[in-house]
Amino acid sequence: MFLTIRSRLFAVGILLALSIWALIPTNVTQRVRDPATGRMKDTTVRRVPINLGLDLQGGIHLALEVDQSKGPVPDCADAIQRAARVVRTRIDEFGTTEPVVQIQGRCRLIVELAGEKDPARAKGIIQRTAFLEFRITDMQNKFRDALPEIDKALRLAGVKTAGQGAAAASVTQLFGADTTKAKAKTPKGKPAPKDTSEANAPGALSSLLFQGQLPGEYLVPEENVPVAESLLARQEVQRLVPRGIELKWGTEVLSRAGRSYRTFYAVEDRPIITGEELQDAKALRDPLTNQSVVTFTLSRRGGRIFERETGRHVNDYMAIILDGRVVGQPPVIKSQIGQRGQIELGAKPLQDAQDLALVLKAGALPAPLTIIEERTIGPSLGQDSIKDGIRAGVVGVALVILIMVGYYRVSGMLAVAALGLYVVFTLAGLAGLGFTLTLPGLAGLVLSVGIAVDANVLIFERIREELQHDKLVRTAVDEGFKHAMSAIIDSNVSTALTAFILYLVGTGPVQGFAITLIIGIAASMITAIFVVRTFYMLWLDRRPDMVTLSV
Repeated sequence: MFLTIRSRLFAVGILLALSIWALIPTNVTQRVRDPATGRMKDTTVRRVPINLGLDLQGGIHLALEVDQSKGPVPDCADAIQRAARVVRTRIDEFGTTEPVVQIQGRCRLIVELAGEKDPARAKGIIQRTAFLEFRITDMQNKFRDALPEIDKALRLAGVKTAGQGAAAASVTQLFGADTTKAKAKTPKGKPAPKDTSEANAPGALSSLLFQGQLPGEYLVPEENVPVAESLLARQEVQRLVPRGIELKWGTEVLSRAGRSYRTFYAVEDRPIITGEELQDAKALRDPLTNQSVVTFTLSRRGGRIFERETGRHVNDYMAIILDGRVVGQPPVIKSQIGQRGQIELGAKPLQDAQDLALVLKAGALPAPLTIIEERTIGPSLGQDSIKDGIRAGVVGVALVILIMVGYYRVSGMLAVAALGLYVVFTLAGLAGLGFTLTLPGLAGLVLSVGIAVDANVLIFERIREELQHDKLVRTAVDEGFKHAMSAIIDSNVSTALTAFILYLVGTGPVQGFAITLIIGIAASMITAIFVVRTFYMLWLDRRPDMVTLSV
């Protein structure tokens, strides 16, 4: 039983009204980070309903995998799944609109940030492991006391001493008086202790290290850092490092007397607490010192542990270690610390503090991530893609209109009128369902125009056949739609299934093409079968005595 003309027009009108409503730009309130204060604030932005993809808006595309070079990861699939949750939280805090974070295969993570203007900062936030630890420094100077044996082992292994001679300045001249709790066993300002059997010849490792101001702190001239790193990685050194002590490089580079020194620390191997107990972190500027700091809040359990451990280590120095490196100079524990504390970043810009707070709050990655594929697209290139895509679409649609009107005449004009509604329905579907329009998506849109016209071609040819059998115009139209229906459904369903498979197995641009094609097929079915049929009914209702049909 067919619907009446009035009910058909009412249905088309509702679809058109809903489509226009879905395409109207809206004012959206969203929380963004204020670059001046580092605080989140509400702001109102005018948002176009259709989201533009990476290739149309510009931005960054990253493919990441677990970095196995920094230690084997038994289950990369589990690590990637947990990393995806952490990265998604970081990106949401970062403030990028409509980010894409999805797992490809088993062990690959795809991140797309459309419209991102600072790719280097985004990559740093995504890749940062952000594993936070608090450890007490080597208050007993165990590593310093082990240096003679380490030098001896290196000498037996044939490692020669790096000559520094008079170029090495004394600690007293560079950094003032020694403030360590333990008594120094060598004259102040001299390199760390050397093998007493060769007092006049500094050892291979101790010749590179100068005792700093704090227990467990050493300073290495910047030019000697590669040599020191290679020596510390040797088995002879690792075997003689005292039990319960680990060696960590610092993030600071100090400049004294015209020379640059890298900080190096001996710390206890057991952390008093880790970032797993961290609940919140915020970046701000200290109003007294104007330094960038990150304040943090621990869980109740973490607060109890922190308070107990810091109470046991009053007047000791506590190293704050992030991703295996000591951040800043270890502060002295003056009293018990509870749930709240802060990390001082010195003269670093506030944005660095904001990024650190962001990754700390989002949590640590379960394993380091390495970038295996990177694509950066500028906004100007995206605008060129939009212009080229629109130009190609207009040319393609114009040719379709010319052929349809020229070959099918008035019936072709009805199909062209339905195509206008088809475009509105397709764009509304993209906007209403929240999908992103990409450059391949534009291609899918133009392709679905051809599919919509193809359905009309099948219908028109069947109507012609019925007219050739001397049937009445109204009967020919009814029979034409009825007999073309099976072919239209078969062709559209098979194309939609293929596009659905592309959407399931594809990523990024391939998914954009597939989803636009699926929505376009649905819209073409509505316009070709329902809307064009309604137009025919209106035409025949106005001319009931029609004996020929312009088709």
